[in-house]
Amino acid sequence: MLKTNRFTRRLLRVFGVIFLLFVLLAVYLVWISNIKPPKIANTTAIQLERTQHDSSFYTLNNNWFRKSNSGLYEMYVEGKPFNRGVINGKLSKELIQSQEDYFAEQLDKMVPSSFYQHFLKYFIGWFNRKLPDNITEEYKEEIYGVSLSASDKYDYIGSNYSRLLNYHAAHDIGHALQNMALVGCTSFGTWGAMSQDSTMIIGRNFDFYVNDDFAKNKIVLFCNPSQGHKFMSVTWGGFMGVVSGMNDKGLTVTINADKSEIPTSSATPVSLVAREILQYAENINQAIAIAKKRKMFVSESFLIGSAADKKAVIIEKTPDTLAVYDPQQNYIMCANHFQSDALKNSEANKVQLKENASPYRYERLTQLMQQNGENTVAKTIAVLRDHKGLNNASIGLGNERAMNQFIAHHSIVFEPEKLKVWVSTSPWMLGEFVCYDLNKVFALKGLTADKEIYDSSENIPADSFIQTQQFKNFVQYRHYTQLLSDGKDVNVDSMIADNPEYYHAYVLAGDYYYKKEQWQKALGYYQTALTKVVTTKPEEDHIKKQIESCKKKQ
Repeated sequence: MLKTNRFTRRLLRVFGVIFLLFVLLAVYLVWISNIKPPKIANTTAIQLERTQHDSSFYTLNNNWFRKSNSGLYEMYVEGKPFNRGVINGKLSKELIQSQEDYFAEQLDKMVPSSFYQHFLKYFIGWFNRKLPDNITEEYKEEIYGVSLSASDKYDYIGSNYSRLLNYHAAHDIGHALQNMALVGCTSFGTWGAMSQDSTMIIGRNFDFYVNDDFAKNKIVLFCNPSQGHKFMSVTWGGFMGVVSGMNDKGLTVTINADKSEIPTSSATPVSLVAREILQYAENINQAIAIAKKRKMFVSESFLIGSAADKKAVIIEKTPDTLAVYDPQQNYIMCANHFQSDALKNSEANKVQLKENASPYRYERLTQLMQQNGENTVAKTIAVLRDHKGLNNASIGLGNERAMNQFIAHHSIVFEPEKLKVWVSTSPWMLGEFVCYDLNKVFALKGLTADKEIYDSSENIPADSFIQTQQFKNFVQYRHYTQLLSDGKDVNVDSMIADNPEYYHAYVLAGDYYYKKEQWQKALGYYQTALTKVVTTKPEEDHIKKQIESCKKKQ
């Protein structure tokens, strides 16, 4: 009896210690997931209020925000970090809040369990525990200023500031932990003999997909910071990083994800490294110096175009290595794999080349550039819009091996030496490309509701493809896929008929009947999928695995 009591007390003490450890862990996770904002010496900007001129045009001192008749939102902000953040937030608060709604909606679909959502919250908090230490005070102040206009309804995830700071690392976390296919971007440039007028032209597709709503409210931001260079970038509500942009010295930055190892904690978000380069560099050497200063936890390629150097290079950066790829010719191409001598033979890059869509897309880009001859802005846009495979093969609309994957948040073209930029409008990059002249925009002394700031005479018209039956069928195909993702029943044969060359349509049909335990039907669709151009090796392996599973279950 005495021994039993002793054993019981010891067992209770062990459980007590374990329980205490869990409590301490929970307290620690809660503590680190709620990041404290920076201390601001002067907060008078908080008292500022915007003036509304019509349903979508606001001003605040010299700053303004409006919706153009092109469908793009346009914003101009200036001043010190915290002040411009506050002003940005006040001018665009509706877009900041709706953008977070889209994030939350997608999170609910991907992680419907509230328990796992809370687990994810604390995991990201732990993962990003060192995030503030790797972001400059300037950008922390700016993000904090913007966060004051964020919605309070997501407090259960974290404070406004914690959430917005973490959102700046969302691209990196998704890319690093899952090597997601939603970051399959492509960029390229020409100059000298490869350009019709010998000046530099750089184009890129930013194929970053959250959901259709996320890409609706694109903002063309024009920023005049108190320190550094004036610049423009294409962004969205609440996002201060840069994924595509050009400054007033004709230096451009675009980012392309590369395969990464799984990290243990965060560092500087890629988009904030790109932002720092855009704001503080005016040539390639200065861009390289900034990239060297910052530690990143994912692998990324920065395509840097420089009017001062009259060429472009790619800064290839991993968590422990930086290399520069200079093609030593008058054109450059970038997909989602490394090309420098230092990194092209790395194990991660070999896997990328063997298993993913990047080398196929790179080869297709090579073909298109060779067909184009001397490059122009219009030809660059035509390349970015191309949806065919190698040798003009039909590989289905939406295939990641194509230049145009029909998921792009935006497409953009720069002429750095002329300080001109063209930004795509919906749908995807098929709508009109709107031309902005940075010399003219930054020279504006005021703005009225009826004054457009883009140069309509240089806009590139919408692609005639959007008038075709094939495109209309693809829109219907996307509707079917959305119904499937929502768990609805659909006629999968009608879905396939709307996009018959796309392997994934057959995979979706196979998955549909697999869930219904109709193995023979599922098997037929999976087998047909393998006769099409499958995007990646892992997807091909998955299809083969499903085929074997169907055969065993029959």
